[in-house]
Amino acid sequence: MTGTFWAVGVGPGDPELMTLKAVRVLRECAVAAVPKSGAGSDVARRIAGEYLEGKPLLEIETPMTRDESALQQARARACERLERPLREGKSVAFLTLGDPCIYSTVLYLSRALAARGLPTRVVPGVPSFCAAAAAVGEPLCEGGEALHILPASYRGWQQALALDGCKVLMKSGKGIAAVREALRGRDAWAVERATMEGERVCRSLDELPEEPSYFTIVAVPSEHGATREVPSC
Repeated sequence: MTGTFWAVGVGPGDPELMTLKAVRVLRECAVAAVPKSGAGSDVARRIAGEYLEGKPLLEIETPMTRDESALQQARARACERLERPLREGKSVAFLTLGDPCIYSTVLYLSRALAARGLPTRVVPGVPSFCAAAAAVGEPLCEGGEALHILPASYRGWQQALALDGCKVLMKSGKGIAAVREALRGRDAWAVERATMEGERVCRSLDELPEEPSYFTIVAVPSEHGATREVPSC
């Protein structure tokens, strides 16, 4: 009998925001896995630290590159490493920050392992932009407002700023200069390291440092947000 590969979202940073299911799966799996590189690898380990004690820990290479050939090779090597314990009947929990279905490498691995005939499951987690909105204390969207999630390190996000509704810019840390320029004169807020140590809430992009943390979320509220009515208690 083969083990199950679990893509486990451990949330944005605060260990208390891990779901009960994530905790149960981590406790029950015989093996844990984390990305070997990337800004979130150490954070994911710290979040789930107490549930990793005594377990073999696989460090899986997940290169931060857009070279498709390099990515395919790295994913093939990763699947070979993960497949070994699974074929031995050991379930593997792969930790990922936030939610596995939002800009996460782990779903590539999950699909590849499923193609090899191995059982895979996904445990959702609290996404970073929801944690950021909670830190600000403002809704991302209300009523009929739309919510758009944009990867600010990829081409095309500037055009999406014209869409109605709230725009959330992820992966914006390294491109913050372009983000500031594109949002000049517009209402926007940002949160660095939401729920982590050193969290910083910026009600304006002018409050952000020149080189903000990799873990920075920027949001452009709906233009109709200013006219929202606050309900009476």
